[in-house]
Amino acid sequence: MRIRTFVIGYVLALAVFLFAKRQADAGQPGGFRAVVDLTHSVNDRVPTYELSEKSAYQVKTVATIEKDKYFARNISLPEHYGTHLDAPAHFARGMWTVDQIPAERLIAPLVVLDVISKVKSNPDYQISVEDIAKWEQANGQIPPGVVVIARTGWESRWDSTKAYRNADAKGIMHFPGYSADAAKFLVEGRSVLGLGIDTLSIDYGPSQDFPVHQYTLAHSLYHLENVASLDRVPASGAIVVVAPMKLEGGSGGPVRILALLH
Repeated sequence: MRIRTFVIGYVLALAVFLFAKRQADAGQPGGFRAVVDLTHSVNDRVPTYELSEKSAYQVKTVATIEKDKYFARNISLPEHYGTHLDAPAHFARGMWTVDQIPAERLIAPLVVLDVISKVKSNPDYQISVEDIAKWEQANGQIPPGVVVIARTGWESRWDSTKAYRNADAKGIMHFPGYSADAAKFLVEGRSVLGLGIDTLSIDYGPSQDFPVHQYTLAHSLYHLENVASLDRVPASGAIVVVAPMKLEGGSGGPVRILALLH
C-alpha cells in the first residue's frame, strides 16, 4: 500500500510539474489554457436512477433582494443526484465517506475512453478490456494515479428522463456501463483512482447486483456519474479536478468536475 501511495503521489507531482513547466515555457501563468466544466446543472429536471428521487429534490426561496435585500434558498436533494460522486462507503462498509477521501486523490490526470461507436448498436454495452487496449494502442499505457471516464454518448439523452433511463416494459433500464473485467483490470493492472461515466451508473442499466460498484469501491476508488461535456476533452493530456461537497459521513454527493486543458 505504501508503494502504491508513493507511486500515485509521484505521478501526480510529476504531472503538476510538467503541467506548470509547459505553461511557463509558453509564457502563460496559471498552468492551463482552458477549463471545461464536466458538470450538469442541478434542477428538478435531472434524470434519476429511481423515479422517486426526482420528487426528493426540493427548493424553497427564503429571502429575496426585493424584500430582504439578499437572495437565499433552502435546498433538499438526494446524495446521488445529478452529476455526483460515489464514495467508497457507498457499497463497502468501513471505507471512506465523502469527507474522508484524501484531497490529493481529487486532482489527477484524466483519461477519456470513447465507446460511442459500440453503444450505438447496443445500449447495454459494457466497456471491455479490449476497449482499454485499443485506447492504449493509440495513446500509450494508462499510468497509475489517473481518473478514467467513459464517453458513451448517453449525454445526448439528458434532457429526457424517459430516454436517459431507457426503461423497458418491466421497468429494467438499459444504458451502458463498465464490465467487471475492465474494472478489475483498471484497478489491479493500472492502479486508477476513480472511474466515471456519462450515464446514471458505473454498472450497466440491467445490472441487479452492481459488481463494478462492489469491487471498485471496496478498493478505495470513487465514482463519477452523469458526467457532462466529454466531447470537449481530449482522450489524454487533461487534468481533472473533482470537487464534491464535503458531506460528513456521506455515501456520495453532488460534485463539480473541471477538466484543465494545457
